[in-house]
Amino acid sequence: MPAVTTIHHGERIAKEAQVRLGCSAIILNETKTKILLTERADNKQWCLPSGGVDSGETVEEACIREVYEETGLNVRVTRLVGVYSDPNCMVEYPDGNKAHVIAISFEAEIVGGELGLSDETTDFGYFTLKELEKLDMLLNHKERIVDALKNSTKVIIK
Repeated sequence: MPAVTTIHHGERIAKEAQVRLGCSAIILNETKTKILLTERADNKQWCLPSGGVDSGETVEEACIREVYEETGLNVRVTRLVGVYSDPNCMVEYPDGNKAHVIAISFEAEIVGGELGLSDETTDFGYFTLKELEKLDMLLNHKERIVDALKNSTKVIIK
């Protein structure tokens, strides 16, 4: 069994996995020039605050909960950016479970709380698009950021 989460790529490889619904939050700084990222404790990759949707909650509630759990911030969802469901990508977790992740990406604004670390995060920071190039980032999180910064009124479906 792998010690960390592993990403597998291949033609329709996700058909071997269970569907897992997740959410991510794109949180910009006050000048709208930098994006909040966290460094994951399990694999040291940088990512948007994100996680799975629990039974009995809406995707908006999941997004708000995940941001709070990972950062200590209270947010309000302001916009649906996109839905991401690449069937050519499969996530294998350390316990051996395999997932076809379908991610819903939202833009959110901070309404309270205090930015800090959690048991899921080892670091955090605000980064420009140029600074993202130097980071080891999780899955397609950079793509979600680029899509959000387009400020399209149309929801992106990939």
